[in-house]
Amino acid sequence: MKILITGATGLLGHRLTTLCLESGWDVHYLTTSKSKIKTSKNHKGFYWNPSTGEIDEKACEGITTIVHLAGASIAQRWTSDTKQKIKDSRIKSTQLLLDTLTRKNIHIDHFVSASAIGCYPSSYTTLYDESYEGYADGFLGEVIAAWEVAAQSFSTIRAKVSLMRTGIVFDSASGAFPKLVKPIQMRVGAPLGNGKQWQSWIHLEDAAAYYHHIIKDQLAGIFNVVAPYPVTNDELTHKIASLLKKPIFLPAVPAFMLRLLLGKMAAIVLESQQVSAQKAQDIGFTFQYDLETALQDCIDRLP
Repeated sequence: MKILITGATGLLGHRLTTLCLESGWDVHYLTTSKSKIKTSKNHKGFYWNPSTGEIDEKACEGITTIVHLAGASIAQRWTSDTKQKIKDSRIKSTQLLLDTLTRKNIHIDHFVSASAIGCYPSSYTTLYDESYEGYADGFLGEVIAAWEVAAQSFSTIRAKVSLMRTGIVFDSASGAFPKLVKPIQMRVGAPLGNGKQWQSWIHLEDAAAYYHHIIKDQLAGIFNVVAPYPVTNDELTHKIASLLKKPIFLPAVPAFMLRLLLGKMAAIVLESQQVSAQKAQDIGFTFQYDLETALQDCIDRLP
């Protein structure tokens, strides 16, 4: 199998690349940084710039699967410029890949696209599975809807399409976890908002393994990439504090204060999505981490 991965130098992409190489697959990757281009026997990098439509077409030669993980971080203040950048980085890059395959008359079997559980409306009571139709109101729902429509367009070239709705990925080195831990380590940790919002998470190792499972078995459809153990923000905060043996004595940070500090981006930490992992288990995927083992592993490996 020969795979093309975008976003391969990021948190999830780096780990997934390792799993693919360990499986004996050839991996091509696209990067916007020429300094990150490396070439070995079965691992080759190529330059692209989706904002200008530039791509090294050699990246697509002989590939059977594309895993599209690239996209600008949503964890930045949502000005009109950054919102457009976040949206364009997902839609334009997806379209560039499709246009390149079409122009070169390259057929692929499978297109696997990252997505996000922010597509689901905020709710304290609903358990969302992949059968839910519709998208959340607001910027995140708008972006994810357009992103998934763009990904589905690969069906026009007879490729299977997988939409990987990924939750909060826990890893010690980067992503959300260090940001959760730091204030608790400094004894200024506190729940956010009312603390009742559900946070659906997954350990990095399980996230990469789930993507690998979908690629290996060439499964099409929508998949929630979350562990079967959603947790409220209050429970998560206190669990981390307990494992770190740090007190939580400050009151919860009010939602209005988070909105003053973060603007509309506060939705990332205030909205509530309780997301089901039942489909993953139904297709034979086995999770390695529950909440405590995931948190302990990340804490043990903190820099």
